[in-house]
Amino acid sequence: MSADGPVTERKPIRSFRDLLVWQKAIDFARDVYGLTKRFPPDKRFGLTLQLRRAAVSVSSNIAEGHARQGKEFAHFLSIARGSLAECESQLHLAVVLGYLTEPMTVPLNDLASEIHRMSASLASELSY
Repeated sequence: MSADGPVTERKPIRSFRDLLVWQKAIDFARDVYGLTKRFPPDKRFGLTLQLRRAAVSVSSNIAEGHARQGKEFAHFLSIARGSLAECESQLHLAVVLGYLTEPMTVPLNDLASEIHRMSASLASELSY
């Protein structure tokens, strides 16, 4: 036990699937798909598709980066954060256009912020 409390052991990271940040990115994409079902049908090939692609890109870049390791992994984590920012911008646009309400986007924006912090922390660990 440390002075801060019990020491918890980390599970070994054998696959990108073991990364909590990847798991949260999958949840994020699932939730984006759920929200975009509310968009008007005529937006299916516009904002809906763009938002879904950006959401899928987050977990995909985390997985691809993990396969490459090292500084390349940090680069792919940066790309994932860029895709998160793209999603946040598009969610805001969906509110402005009246497809969603602000309260509907709060949980997704909170999850995006959490993923952003986790990926930035992981990237900084890779830089050492």
